[in-house]
Amino acid sequence: MTIRSLLPDIKLIREVDRHSEPGTPAGSVVVTDDPEVIRKWARERSAEPATGEATGSGPATSVHVKDGDAGIRFNYPGVGSFRPISWDEWFDNFRRFDLMFLYEMATPGAVASSRYRLVPRATMRDRVDVSLSD
Repeated sequence: MTIRSLLPDIKLIREVDRHSEPGTPAGSVVVTDDPEVIRKWARERSAEPATGEATGSGPATSVHVKDGDAGIRFNYPGVGSFRPISWDEWFDNFRRFDLMFLYEMATPGAVASSRYRLVPRATMRDRVDVSLSD
């Protein structure tokens, strides 16, 4: 089975927010920094904010993740290998590392993909198509 990259080879990606996401075509790969969109995505997948790093709220986990030091992740039901953290701590880290949240829009009738990537905003600078964004 071949796993395709979530960051597609296409050059341009739509940036969405809470107002534009509902009109985005199913299956599209999109990027956002809107906390409401990210929380909604997580809620629909029963994902909870987590980290593998040592922070003021607790120690590092034994799971090492090569993610550019962002340190934030999601735990899913039955697959909670990271230390749970609050949404406030998750978003503080998200903003501190100037990240964007990249994900695939759900397709009606299909199981929603839980794949995502946290990408530095600078990486997305030339990939976001402003003509597609509202």
